[in-house]
Amino acid sequence: MAAKIPATVVTGFLGAGKTTLIRHMLANAGGKRIALIINEFGDLGVDGDILKGCGDETCTEDDIMELSNGCICCTVAEDFIPTMQKLLERDNKPDHIVIETSGLALPQPLVRAFNWPEISTKVTVDGVITVVDGKAVDEGRFAHNVAAVDAQRKLDENLDHETPLSELFEDQIACADMIVVNKADLLGEDHADALVAKLKGEARGGVQVVRASMGVLPIDVLLGQGIGSEGDMDARGEVHHHHHDDEDDDHHHHDHDEFESFVVTRGEIKDPKAFARQIAEVIRAHDILRLKGFVAVEGKPMRLTVQAVGPRVDHYFDQPFGTAPRDTRLVVIGEAGLDRLSIETALSA
Repeated sequence: MAAKIPATVVTGFLGAGKTTLIRHMLANAGGKRIALIINEFGDLGVDGDILKGCGDETCTEDDIMELSNGCICCTVAEDFIPTMQKLLERDNKPDHIVIETSGLALPQPLVRAFNWPEISTKVTVDGVITVVDGKAVDEGRFAHNVAAVDAQRKLDENLDHETPLSELFEDQIACADMIVVNKADLLGEDHADALVAKLKGEARGGVQVVRASMGVLPIDVLLGQGIGSEGDMDARGEVHHHHHDDEDDDHHHHDHDEFESFVVTRGEIKDPKAFARQIAEVIRAHDILRLKGFVAVEGKPMRLTVQAVGPRVDHYFDQPFGTAPRDTRLVVIGEAGLDRLSIETALSA
């Protein structure tokens, strides 16, 4: 029997740095052919496009699959399993599969799905990596922008909107085989040491806790753990089952109208740094929770990726526009009642 293909599950809250970690992994794959399954939903698959922008022969666009029907652990049967089957039936099978969950996905149901007969003989969980925002966790907030995480939760009707984020965080820690304390450069040495010790104490015995800045870790540290995580589910107990049971559907009240998102399109900009300041000002003025997208810069063949969580705006050039329209497209997410016209005007100025 052929050896099982290893799969790594990358989980963690919005803004922790999952996509950044995977970008670095792809850029340093060392010839290893990696396939990606990305769980993102909303108006614009930005995380998917960000990752497509850094792939080469080791991870082409055909190797990237996006699940956009909601939280991956709620759509295992109808979404995840068929996607895995399609991937495993290819002639040019990947050397490794990396799965980036949405920020609020419980890793346990996803790992458990690897025991399904349809895929259990062909693939195994190499390890579960939980990425945490070191500075936010050190400050007791679990995520850089808790309101943005709640906004993401409201957008998926399959999720329980009342569960405290602390319990969801505990679930992600409980399932981890490796915990990556990202943004460690923003912590002092004493705070970083204390946080690593704290997380080691909360995790299962033997779980590695490593530090990273901008998701930079050697690929040999992240991949090749060989744990077979689906085989010890009893040790990965869920603190809270925050997903709806079918029999209770009549009693659920989602209040999705409390949040909204829309896409702003504009032409090219001149100065990336000035535009980042402009975005930060618009976010502050209108209480925007999250903003992300792609920007066309005059005279630059490369596309500028912009990601903002709260007032922090990150931007970098990721790939050439090629034949794609040189448009600037930004997704805006916030609480209901955003002054869309004013935001569009301010971002277009």
